[in-house]
Amino acid sequence: MKKGRILSGMRPTGRLHLGNYVGALENWVALQDQYETFFMVADWHALTTGYADTSSIKEDTRDMVIDWIAAGIDPERSPVFVQSHIKQHAELHLLFSMIITTARLERVPTLKEQVRTLKLSETTYGHLGYPVLQASDILVYRADTVPVGEDQLSHIEVTRELARRFNSLYGEVFPEPQAKLTKFPRLPGTDGQRMSKSVGNTILISDPPPVIKKKLRSAVTDPEKIRLGDKGHPEVCLVYTYHGKFNAPELKEIERGCRSGELACVPCKENLSSKISSFFQNLRDRREEMEADPEKVERWISEGDDRARHVAEETMEEVRKAMKF
Repeated sequence: MKKGRILSGMRPTGRLHLGNYVGALENWVALQDQYETFFMVADWHALTTGYADTSSIKEDTRDMVIDWIAAGIDPERSPVFVQSHIKQHAELHLLFSMIITTARLERVPTLKEQVRTLKLSETTYGHLGYPVLQASDILVYRADTVPVGEDQLSHIEVTRELARRFNSLYGEVFPEPQAKLTKFPRLPGTDGQRMSKSVGNTILISDPPPVIKKKLRSAVTDPEKIRLGDKGHPEVCLVYTYHGKFNAPELKEIERGCRSGELACVPCKENLSSKISSFFQNLRDRREEMEADPEKVERWISEGDDRARHVAEETMEEVRKAMKF
């Protein structure tokens, strides 16, 4: 039996990398068996910091959705849709923006962190209102459960506050969604830094075996282990971290060989390359089938849009009624 309803989304970034898979997509696939799930391409959210160039959004959306479905998202069970196709998100966002103060939004920790990280000299109106749009995304489907990491808890609190504020002003319409605190593992990039396409340190889940092998050749390892016979420290080795996810059965033996100096880095990387390639073989096969039938992918998105729109419009009818519009 379903335990509740979940809305999750990603900004359209094109083909996904290992970090996206381990950090979110793998969990999404599992949640389908426990909840009623809606999965959203958050293209409006992409504009909060990437408004200057929108030329690749459509292609990136298609590539990302293909990865979702190839990884195990079932569009028959879980509507897959595009945020900007459901105008009710924007309507609810506008209404919520009337009942929250700018002072409250300026206290959201993730906003401050983004401003620092991106070295922004000023914040746009849309960027400041990002948590309000996110609240609208969640509440327009009256989702009661939100899987998040600890860094997103402040956003969920804004959502809960908006639901309470609206309900107290106009009548009970929205649930106060509960955070489903999830530990989202973060895989570093091949250079040991945060995995990001912008710095070229990613391995894509759709990369063919030769490309995976090539990318892993330059992956950072223990700087003190130079040649065969050198005793390594696997706890500081990126390759060992990847083995932990994609080659767990051999992990103890790899650790033993590394520490003793019996295992050199090159064969260790080649072994890892083989394991990652095998792990995503079925995904690559399914992706190839979908790429050969682009109309089917568009149909899945269109059907997901329709199903999401139906739920969102039902909510907005109640909102308008409660507000006497």
